[in-house]
Amino acid sequence: MLKTSQARKTYAVENLLKLWLQRFTLNKFSLSIANSLSDDDLLQANSLKGRAITAAKLKDTVLDVNCQLAWIQTKDLYGYIPNILDLNEARRITQFAFRVYRKLLEVYQQHSIDESVHTAEQKISLPIWSLAELEQLLYELEPILIVFQEQHVISKDWRALGFMTSQLNFSNQLILKRLAPAEKVLLTPYLKFVEEQVAMPWQRVCHSAAKHEQDSPMIALVEQMLPESENVARSVYRRLTELLPNHQSRRGGLTNPGITHSCLRDLNMFQAYLWLCLLEKSVAPIKHELLPLCVMVVQGVEIPWELTEQWCQILGEEITNRIHPEQRDLLEPYTQALRQIFFEERERLSFPSVVEPVSEL
Repeated sequence: MLKTSQARKTYAVENLLKLWLQRFTLNKFSLSIANSLSDDDLLQANSLKGRAITAAKLKDTVLDVNCQLAWIQTKDLYGYIPNILDLNEARRITQFAFRVYRKLLEVYQQHSIDESVHTAEQKISLPIWSLAELEQLLYELEPILIVFQEQHVISKDWRALGFMTSQLNFSNQLILKRLAPAEKVLLTPYLKFVEEQVAMPWQRVCHSAAKHEQDSPMIALVEQMLPESENVARSVYRRLTELLPNHQSRRGGLTNPGITHSCLRDLNMFQAYLWLCLLEKSVAPIKHELLPLCVMVVQGVEIPWELTEQWCQILGEEITNRIHPEQRDLLEPYTQALRQIFFEERERLSFPSVVEPVSEL
């Protein structure tokens, strides 16, 4: 969850913020589009005039329609659950989503990358923002995002947070459909940022570094693994699809593009919570934030609890295999706690036991 994080700027904090910033460089999907475009396409779309044109395509009436359509899609996903959300609460969430996107487009129009860095050879490492621009984005969006997220607190229903993340996911897809390829390349990281900020504590991970000395082995571990989060997520997801080829939820099988997107996002979220617990030396964020959200999703979208337990175990194994032997003692208490917390929840809620143990892989 997003929480206000006003920490002192130590070297470790600033370094982790820079590593976090790397999450918003061009990803493989954007690169596949970018490599098919001319430099002129990108330059024009990225100019202040080009960004204003993009924003104009998504003017208030379009944004409002997109948010409403996304609400309908989300309601269809969760609507079979009695009283998933009071209608007024759902409308309030939709209105805050509209405000988030309107502010996002205001910031988007202010950002423009120096034209001199745009060459075909440099597309693969092209940063979308500088650290200063990331901090501006955080400063501008954080108040709205926090109020947006607080809607689930007002409703006193953890399912509202799942409703929000689903709505943002659907909204992002609808927005991208209205854009030209070059515009998609440039706006996608902003949309990814918004979707992550509501559910993932990456910013809190960065600011938790202020509690540690610069040479802390915990800081070193997080610095090593944060840039690997996407690769870890994809590797874990691949193993899960091999293990559970017949898995079906309300949205379909694990190879469904929408489910793939959501699972990769959530695997990144799990990693963020692991690193947050490590830096805070407490499993409270997993127990009191991550677990209730997962219970909501499992019960709401008909995901077998066995998938969640195996998800936790495979994730722990994948990370452990990527770190040095001497770092494993630091990590093990938290990966074990992750598995134990989810195991105990199955026992408490009387979910069916795991039918295919991961250890048999």
